[in-house]
Amino acid sequence: MSELVSRGIDLAIYGMGTVFVFLTVLVGATMLLSFVLRWQGALVQEQESAVVGGDKLAAISAAVRAYRNRHTS
Repeated sequence: MSELVSRGIDLAIYGMGTVFVFLTVLVGATMLLSFVLRWQGALVQEQESAVVGGDKLAAISAAVRAYRNRHTS
């Protein structure tokens, strides 16, 4: 009976160790991916905010002008 209990304990430790390692790797990969995506998003936002095309600038200017004309009268 003691050999059977020993095998059961070994199997339980092996199984729990495998799950622990897998979850640790999963948390690390999630944190790394989160960092990379935040870093990539910051770069994209900087690039988008740095360049405003002529069409966008004209639309923004027209909208601001229309808003000011409507609310100053």
